[in-house]
Amino acid sequence: MTLTLGHFLSLGAMLFALAVVGIFLNRKNLIVLLMAIELMLLAVNINFVAFSYYLGDMHGQVFVFFILTVAAAEAAIGLAILVLLFRNKASINAEDLNTLKG
Repeated sequence: MTLTLGHFLSLGAMLFALAVVGIFLNRKNLIVLLMAIELMLLAVNINFVAFSYYLGDMHGQVFVFFILTVAAAEAAIGLAILVLLFRNKASINAEDLNTLKG
């Protein structure tokens, strides 16, 4: 059995849909929200790599490195905000974020 472009696109679509469901079902826990956003980015990366491979062009794979860089920065800033929220409020509920206004 050979893997076709449709297999990779359906995998990316399923991961993206799972991330959207994760965001809509859980809007309180910030860790789950961050993980769902990361899962969305990884689903898009799978599509970029699949198209890049099947079209024989390296631009999609290079673009994935830029997306992963932005995702790493987003995760670091998001976790820093989580630590700050937990220090101030002793919870990680998304509703407590409005109290961090300066």
